[in-house]
Amino acid sequence: MLITGKQDTAMGNTSEETNIFLSSISKDEDIIFGIIYSIYGVLSVFGNGALLFIAYQKRHTLKPAEYFIVNLAISDLGMILTLLPLAIPSSFSHRWLFGQRTCIYYAFCGMLFGICSLTNLTVLSVVCCMKVCYPAYGNRFTSEYACLLTTCTWAYASIFAVSPLANWGSYGLEPYGTACCIDWKASKTDSNTASYIIALFVFCYIFPCGIITMSYSLILLTVKGSRRAVQQHVSPQTNSSYAHNLIVKLSVAVCMGFLTAWTPYAVIALWAAFGDTAEVPPIAFALSALFAKSSALYNPVIQLLFKPNFRKFLSEVTARFLDLFRQQSDRSSSGPGPPLKSACDPVALSSCKLGNGLVDLQAACNTSCTGVFEHFSHHPSPRGSTSQASTDNASDNNTTHGHSKTTTLVMLTGNVMCSTENTEVAIGTLPTKLTKDLI
Repeated sequence: MLITGKQDTAMGNTSEETNIFLSSISKDEDIIFGIIYSIYGVLSVFGNGALLFIAYQKRHTLKPAEYFIVNLAISDLGMILTLLPLAIPSSFSHRWLFGQRTCIYYAFCGMLFGICSLTNLTVLSVVCCMKVCYPAYGNRFTSEYACLLTTCTWAYASIFAVSPLANWGSYGLEPYGTACCIDWKASKTDSNTASYIIALFVFCYIFPCGIITMSYSLILLTVKGSRRAVQQHVSPQTNSSYAHNLIVKLSVAVCMGFLTAWTPYAVIALWAAFGDTAEVPPIAFALSALFAKSSALYNPVIQLLFKPNFRKFLSEVTARFLDLFRQQSDRSSSGPGPPLKSACDPVALSSCKLGNGLVDLQAACNTSCTGVFEHFSHHPSPRGSTSQASTDNASDNNTTHGHSKTTTLVMLTGNVMCSTENTEVAIGTLPTKLTKDLI
């Protein structure tokens, strides 16, 4: 009887734990959320990865304010890489798959990276406000200050992420059952959890929201006054007008993105913590969490679209890759022979130098480029000082040319195209200053 009782108790605990980890929304809704999270993951990794790649390529010319953009991309990428690999399979499975310890890990990472992103946006808004509205102070902001503040953002986020592990607040399953965060229901019975949720709402939503709104409102007012002053003296179609419009778009985009991403979750969380928890539908929590995770998607989009130097660098890199891909396609489609416009290799030019300092392009290229310079054979020989300089140079080098060879002075400003007909290029006759500029 005792053994039977223990078995029944064990089976009851197992069944209870299984029910706890089941999803509270329908299976079709879970599948839809899993698909959306998968799209989020791909787009966010691509956007934040592109942002970090651009920042690495221009790391020596990064402005102090752009350190926060890099830090924001790191925190967003960290949130996506730690949360979505757990949330996506759980959504498709219609239950949380990874147990209690992984649930705490999930909640900790969500709090750490989420609050770090919020704090980054807040500090970035203050720095931008100082630079635009109070340039006397904003121009003193250096890279050292930027590094110090980025470190402070991680410390600030760590305080709120570690607190539930130190029994100020608690982590648990979200009400919809396939993700983890703060145990909002525990505030009904635990005063520590209630105080933690209040502090979290005040210092991680009310203050950041107020600071961001106030900072970008001051920026918009300053830009509006500056635009009026500019339009009184010059035409509105100027670089200043373009800069004003860019600042306005960036300010509005950041404010709208912040409010859209985090306001639904803050409202639903407070409703669940201090209202009637039974009246909060689980699908409302699932949707608000979906909006909160969208911040990892819109942040890189805003920076890549509205930051001119980032957008320009991304366009250059994309054009470079497309040009490389086009060249590879041309080579593969041209067959065994080389393409008509293949450039001569500088190493080949060096190896084909003649004793008098001239380069035999026919030997260097060694390709069938018939017709590329065919029009030169019918072109009259140059007269005047240029022809005389070429003749003097040839005589100084004690070089005798036959009737089938022509000595031509060429300034190399780009790729050297292949040539036929025993044409020689006298590189040694270029002035020293121009040669250094070309190198």
